[in-house]
Amino acid sequence: MSGDFTARTAPEAHLRPDPSQIPDDAERTARLRAAGVPEELHGMMGPHGVAPLGQKMGLRFEEMTPERLVATLPVAGNEQNMGLFHGGAHMVLAETLGSLAAILHVRLTLELVHPVVGIELGATHHRAVTDGVVTGTCTPINLGRTLTSHEIVMRDEQGRRLSTARMTNMILTPRE
Repeated sequence: MSGDFTARTAPEAHLRPDPSQIPDDAERTARLRAAGVPEELHGMMGPHGVAPLGQKMGLRFEEMTPERLVATLPVAGNEQNMGLFHGGAHMVLAETLGSLAAILHVRLTLELVHPVVGIELGATHHRAVTDGVVTGTCTPINLGRTLTSHEIVMRDEQGRRLSTARMTNMILTPRE
């Protein structure tokens, strides 16, 4: 992809899912309930409900507000070849929480219906885990009208910090 990715250059088709892959309303609602998404937030979730990757990995939301999102992933089934929780699984958890936090900020705080795209995600892994559940907690660093930044901290069941991520999202302005 050449050039800068901005609200003016983003191809609209890229932001829309393939209609043949979108679940019907009953399946979407079932996915959202199974993932722990509060009923009042169902309308803010995308057409897939919970993204298929998060669903496959066992993602479960515990808390969802503009100020704090918490979700869990089981270690089992999300390990790398050495039996450790996969670094990519940390990133999936971080990106899911950071993206949804930005969406909640746009919809509930700014009261806008603008799309949000991640433009940066970075993490430092501090320690490994081989079993149990990993909990990610996402809190805002800065919430603006065009950019949001969030810190996402992953911890094990004993509360030990496993990974720290930071995500920046761009709030796109729809074309006229």
